[in-house]
Amino acid sequence: MNGFSKYLLTFLLFSGIIFGCGSSHKPSGALRNPSPESLSNVATIGRIMNYLASDALEGRGTGSEGIEKAALFLEDQLRVNRVKPYFTSFRDSFSVSGTTAYNIVGVVEGNDPSLKDKYILIGAHYDHLGVLPAQNGDSIANGANDNASGTATALELARYFGQEHTNGRSLIFAFFSAEEDGLLGSRHLARLLKEKGLPLYLMLNFEMTGVPMVGRNYLMYVTGYERSNLASVCNRYAGDSIVGFLPTAGKYNLFQRSDNYPFHEEFQVPSQTFCTFDFTNFDAYHQVGDEVSLMNFYHMAALVNAMIPVIEGISNSREKEISYN
Repeated sequence: MNGFSKYLLTFLLFSGIIFGCGSSHKPSGALRNPSPESLSNVATIGRIMNYLASDALEGRGTGSEGIEKAALFLEDQLRVNRVKPYFTSFRDSFSVSGTTAYNIVGVVEGNDPSLKDKYILIGAHYDHLGVLPAQNGDSIANGANDNASGTATALELARYFGQEHTNGRSLIFAFFSAEEDGLLGSRHLARLLKEKGLPLYLMLNFEMTGVPMVGRNYLMYVTGYERSNLASVCNRYAGDSIVGFLPTAGKYNLFQRSDNYPFHEEFQVPSQTFCTFDFTNFDAYHQVGDEVSLMNFYHMAALVNAMIPVIEGISNSREKEISYN
């Protein structure tokens, strides 16, 4: 049984699909028994994805009406799930070629007085390419995998921790704009938080998590695998090998190509991206064919639920477990 199959089974057990909502089955790494309503499932993932990757948002291009709709949606979801604005509002504004863009940034304060002044930042970019030259009558680059999927993953984690509040360290949830313009949103936020003296412990980024890998014995890979001990710590808290090494990630230098990298540059703390796009399992990268119909909601929900005990464990550890090699 490969990594995805094992975690799909865990997801089915955990969410009560096989044994009913009263099932006591849970991932072996979980620290506590969460309420079933706070776990990710196909319905919640589907609702997020079907909106963010819809034609109504016109590909979420930077500065567009579509990305403004996405920003309003993210703000509403954070507010409903008791995630507070990190700044005076959820918006962190910056300029892109004379156009105002917004990162959406919320925080769940840690519940441990001795740990809550240290921060873990969980991020994903919510912009995409907007409208492209038409192919077969379709010109909207919906960006379902890139990166409505990572956005949905981070948003579901925000929903869980906003409701359950099981994190010892404080969690910042950041949704970046203008990634497709050269990581501009994450660069802006990383510099701003560095200037403010944020004591950042760790940055976890999610990119293209909508489609499972095939023939792998792990659920996802992490960019910069060899740079830190993050993967082994994740696997220990998950109770299984959910994070693995993908040689292709190094070949294409993915560590420097997503929103983790500006935080690595500014803070010099472990800042890495989780991904399930392995260059063989998805053919619509940066094309109008990146549609929600290609996404696997079971896989996405399983990934979120596998990460919950990981983030709980890391945020509650009395020791500084994760470091660069």
